[in-house]
Amino acid sequence: MSSSHRVGRLDDLSPLPEARRSQLSASGLDPDGVEALVALALREDLGDGTDITSAATVDPDHLGRGRFVTRRPGTIAGLPIAAAVIEMVCGADASVELVVADGAAVDAGVELARADAPTRGLLTSERTALNLLCHLSGVATLTARWVDALAGTRAQVRDTRKTTPGLRALEKYAVRCGGGVNHRMGLSDAALVKDNHIAAAGSVGDAFRRVRGLAGSVSVEIEVDDIDGLVEAIEAGADEVLIDNFSIDEMRRAVAVRNELRPGVALEASGGLTLDTARGVGATGVDYIAVGELTHSAPILDIGLDM
Repeated sequence: MSSSHRVGRLDDLSPLPEARRSQLSASGLDPDGVEALVALALREDLGDGTDITSAATVDPDHLGRGRFVTRRPGTIAGLPIAAAVIEMVCGADASVELVVADGAAVDAGVELARADAPTRGLLTSERTALNLLCHLSGVATLTARWVDALAGTRAQVRDTRKTTPGLRALEKYAVRCGGGVNHRMGLSDAALVKDNHIAAAGSVGDAFRRVRGLAGSVSVEIEVDDIDGLVEAIEAGADEVLIDNFSIDEMRRAVAVRNELRPGVALEASGGLTLDTARGVGATGVDYIAVGELTHSAPILDIGLDM
């Protein structure tokens, strides 16, 4: 057993095991990105030193078992990331078993994963692993509530770019775990033409043509705030239209106009939407509901590491 892993020093972090890298890749996550993020998070805790408290109080040869257990019911996301934290701190001395899969809906008191490792390493890993797991599971849990609210309608809940800096890929992964749909990952993989873009270009049509000319076949969505704008966006050639702050009656009218002019155009509703109004919005026939709170306001899911 390596003494450095028993103590938990930043300069002794291990690379991700190949099995964990493969699992992350299969989940649509970049293993190198996860590894870099975990290292950054651990640097916040360890600085350039070591876990002073654990090094002082725990025998270096002591082995322990940590169990991730839910304190409240919810939908799980981030178990492979939490496991990665322990594996990077403890290296080959750690054995982490995931008991449930990300995306599972669980009750309180459910064991999610167990880790056998040097106790010092488990204690060093604990807060970083829980910070990520609780946050991502909170995102998944809130997303699942929106999915449930829209059940029986054609509408899907979709995330936004209102994410925590540095955590976008993980937060959007958590949205998928909760049953939601990802919008664009960033500014370069899809276009969303908003009012300021239209003002700069001169008109909806000019803005669309400029984006299409620059980006070719990339999906182009245009934001509008009334029916006239919707008609203009559809006639310009938009692939999707974001109908912002429409009333329920206006949404129904927008769906009817879309169906008459070009049924293949997707409609996304946004602005002031709540879980209480979600079903009514979904029943209008829109395709997506944009919900920024999935990633910017989701409360954590309470999970503990029992040892």
